[in-house]
Amino acid sequence: MAIEIQERFSVPAPIDVVWQFLIDPEQVVTCMPGASLDEVVSDSEFLGSVQVRLGAVATSYKGRVQFTEVDENAHAIQMLAEGRESGGGTAKAMLSSRLTALPDGGTEIVAEAKIDLTGRIVQVGRGMIQGVSHQLFQQFAAAAQKRLSQAADEAPSAPAEPEAIRLLPLVLQTLWSSITRLFRRLLGRPSTER
Repeated sequence: MAIEIQERFSVPAPIDVVWQFLIDPEQVVTCMPGASLDEVVSDSEFLGSVQVRLGAVATSYKGRVQFTEVDENAHAIQMLAEGRESGGGTAKAMLSSRLTALPDGGTEIVAEAKIDLTGRIVQVGRGMIQGVSHQLFQQFAAAAQKRLSQAADEAPSAPAEPEAIRLLPLVLQTLWSSITRLFRRLLGRPSTER
C-alpha cells in the first residue's frame, strides 16, 4: 500500500538551531514515538528500530535510514528509510524536509513522505494509516518543539527506553476526529480541525 503524507509545523527557534537538530539522528530519535537508534554507520547512514502495538498485537520494524541529499544552503534534507517487520512485512519511505526562516525568528518545517507498506499493518486501511500518521507527526512536532525550546545550556537528560507506539489510542482518536467532522458537515458547522 502506497501513501503520501505532508505535514508542517513551526518552532520558536532560529533556522540554524533547527537545522542542526534535524541532521542529528541522536536528537531526532528522542522525539519519535517508539523509535530507537541502534547504530550510526556513517554521517549519512543509520540503523534503528520502531516498536508498534495495536491492541494485543505488537510488532517491530528494524531498518536503515540514509540521507540521500543534504543541502545546507537551502536547509533541505532528503532521506530513504527501509525497514522489515518482525512478521515479514516491509516499509519503505522517501522522506524530505525543508526549513524556512519565519519573520518572528522561528522556523517552519515542511515534511513530506511517500511510503510503501506491506504486512499486517496494511489491514488497518489507507485512511486510518494516514490519520494515525498525522497523530504521530503531531506527537513528534510537540516533542521537537519542546526540545528546541529548552535552554541551550541545559544539560541533556539521558535518553529513555523507547516505548512502543500504541496505535489503538491513535486509531480511536482518528476515528473520533472523522466522526466529529462528519457531524459538523451534516449540521452545517465549520470544522475546527485541519
